[in-house]
Amino acid sequence: MTSTEVTTETEGSGPSGYAAARLRLLQQEARSGPPRREALARLTDDWLTALFTAAATRTGVRGAALVAVGGYGRGELSPRSDLDLLLLHDGSADAAALAALADAVWYPVWDLGLALDHSVRTPGEARKTAGEDLKVQLGLLDARPVAGDLGLVASLRTAILADWRNQAPKRLPALLELCQERAERMGELQFLLEPDLKEARGGLRDATALRAVAASWVADAPREGLDRARRTLLDARDALHLTTGRATDRLALQEQDQVAQALGLLDADTLLRQVYEAARTVSYATDVTWREVNRVLRARSARPRLRALLGGGLGAKPAPERTPLADGVVDADGEVVLARAARPERDPVLTLRAAAAAAEAGLPLSRHLVRHLATTARPLPVPWPPEAREELVTLLGAGEATVGVWEALEAEGIITRLLPDWERVHCRPQRNPVHTWTVDRHLVETAVRAASLTRRVHRPDLLLVAALLHDIGKGWPGDHSVAGEVIARDMATRIGFDKHDVGVIATLVRHHLLLVDTATRRDLDDPATVQSVAAAVSTASTLELLHALTEADALATGPAAWSAWRASLVADLVKRVGAVLAGEFPEEPEEALPSAEHERLTIEALRTGEPVLALHTQPEEPAGDGEVEPVGVELLIALPDRPGVLPAAAGVLALHRLTVRAADLRAVELPNELGERADLLLLSWRVAAEYGSLPHAARLRADLVRALDGSLDIRARLAEREAAYPRRRGVKAPPPRVTVAAAGSRRATVIEVRAQDAPGLLHRIGRALDGSAVRVRSAHVSTLGANAVDAFYVTGTDDEPLSPARAAEVAREVEKALG
Repeated sequence: MTSTEVTTETEGSGPSGYAAARLRLLQQEARSGPPRREALARLTDDWLTALFTAAATRTGVRGAALVAVGGYGRGELSPRSDLDLLLLHDGSADAAALAALADAVWYPVWDLGLALDHSVRTPGEARKTAGEDLKVQLGLLDARPVAGDLGLVASLRTAILADWRNQAPKRLPALLELCQERAERMGELQFLLEPDLKEARGGLRDATALRAVAASWVADAPREGLDRARRTLLDARDALHLTTGRATDRLALQEQDQVAQALGLLDADTLLRQVYEAARTVSYATDVTWREVNRVLRARSARPRLRALLGGGLGAKPAPERTPLADGVVDADGEVVLARAARPERDPVLTLRAAAAAAEAGLPLSRHLVRHLATTARPLPVPWPPEAREELVTLLGAGEATVGVWEALEAEGIITRLLPDWERVHCRPQRNPVHTWTVDRHLVETAVRAASLTRRVHRPDLLLVAALLHDIGKGWPGDHSVAGEVIARDMATRIGFDKHDVGVIATLVRHHLLLVDTATRRDLDDPATVQSVAAAVSTASTLELLHALTEADALATGPAAWSAWRASLVADLVKRVGAVLAGEFPEEPEEALPSAEHERLTIEALRTGEPVLALHTQPEEPAGDGEVEPVGVELLIALPDRPGVLPAAAGVLALHRLTVRAADLRAVELPNELGERADLLLLSWRVAAEYGSLPHAARLRADLVRALDGSLDIRARLAEREAAYPRRRGVKAPPPRVTVAAAGSRRATVIEVRAQDAPGLLHRIGRALDGSAVRVRSAHVSTLGANAVDAFYVTGTDDEPLSPARAAEVAREVEKALG
């Protein structure tokens, strides 16, 4: 449809004609992206021009213009975008006539249900408002005439740009503060599972801010890839508007598959990866640009003082001081640049040497340096020479400063040229909400955490490289640890490690989850548990490295993945495995009570034949990174062993709205008054109240007694509450998975449960196990974010492990109960 056809139709049919033409345009699948946004802006221009022209003639208003500002001014109209309009006038029109003109334009827009941001101002009023409101000034930087007096609009644009450039020393710091506040509030787009395409850091707002900086003539953003990144984010927003029918910028999980389909992408992960890459480009450009703005403004403010100090004539601008950092690398004005004699085309290690020097000095790499190295540096031979390997280790061991340097190298594609397998994890999303970062950033963050642990190991180089590679198998089919072992072996060989060191790195990658999984899901008193870990790690030096890698990985994952409690469990396991590797073979343990408090409760339960409870608020303990964290509330329960204990106890906690963060159940044998064996159960829970205060231990005990004798129907009470207060519908969680752990224990069968955490989950698991006529000898329960990961050591009624067929049947029954 041509512009003339649109004008004729909209003039003849009014709002309904525009609405019909708009609908046809948005339904044209072949027309998307920039062409559709531009066509929608032209279509809207023509309609508004017809409205304005007719109303101006009717009201007799002269010296007025209709101006598009903001996104509409840039011609970036998404399907549900607001219309930002300014009715500009020279002040000569009668107030009533001007109001009638405005109403003739605004009301048809509202009648169509379009969002409208509007104002009526003279040029002087517009400049005054812009001087008082930074957001108004930013919108006017994109002012574009739609209809009316073009000269009036041109003079306003000239004045606004002049004001912006003159006020840059004051306005740009204010704009930076605005961007930083928004980033703090909205998060980083490139790491969010449900990102806001406009407001999050690296989104469309930041891209617009870069345009404003460029308009100030103070600094210019890197152009490479920035326009493409903007188009990617705008295309995703267009598809989001069309699939949801709403003016939303938040890419919610439940809408990602539809948006991906609308964009012709394979799946939601492909969509997120594309969006993340665009956001990363915008974020990097933002960092570089604001760094340059601050440098220029500092120089401008220093120059008058220096001129006054020297009495006037400064002459040419003084060259920045250059401080050597490494061979071929210097610090110039707070950035790392190449020395004048450096020859990257002859020095293949220069790229890594510059990166390591920058990270150690805590300085950014100059954008021009990174681009120059990307285009001219000589490729490294394979395997790398020892100097290159050492510089990589130095870069990884620099701590927090590593991140910015690594991101600069990634922005120019240098990392994937150095390590081709990195491309597979680049910007790869992680659907598990426990994870804070994308896969590639998580790997770098793990290296950062490992850098603080290097004094605990004999081979810090192996720790740092294993940290960088531990999740390198993600994105490949199957278990990422198994795939990662193969890839890490190739990458470590490429980096130049010898055969022995390559084997150690491969082992660390293969078993990077072994310690935390075993410590939190297995019975550490079972010799088979300890010996299986010892067999996997083989040597004390590898165990030492794996212990540090486990902590670094968990700390880099997110707050839910590590705690003082997890650290103590892992440390206990490492101590036991270390003893085995030193030649101390564990014997079958005697049944022992973990503490004096546990012993007191168990003896009391044996004496009374009733449940005994104790509720303790734990003191705060130092976490693995030295920070202090609350352990939570510990609930201890001791009672005679009998069927139904686990579901009853878990159900009572659920009824009292206590969230189980971790739990441990074990069977204990004590002699009774007659000298015979008495079986008791000792349950240790770490719990937190969903809201409100904790219930009294006496009330919990009374309800537990009632649940055990059948007078309190836990299942019915939980069902009533669920019916009365249904949980909000959210993203559909993956189905629960229940498996039998192979060779988990010689004394019991280990049933593993992985499911979405929910009130009453442990109660349902316990009911299913009771219904399968098995005895729970011990249980280890942990919650990671929204995920429950539990292990139950069960035997038959004969106290022997289950047969493989019987174990598989029990696993199916539990999974069915949770489905």
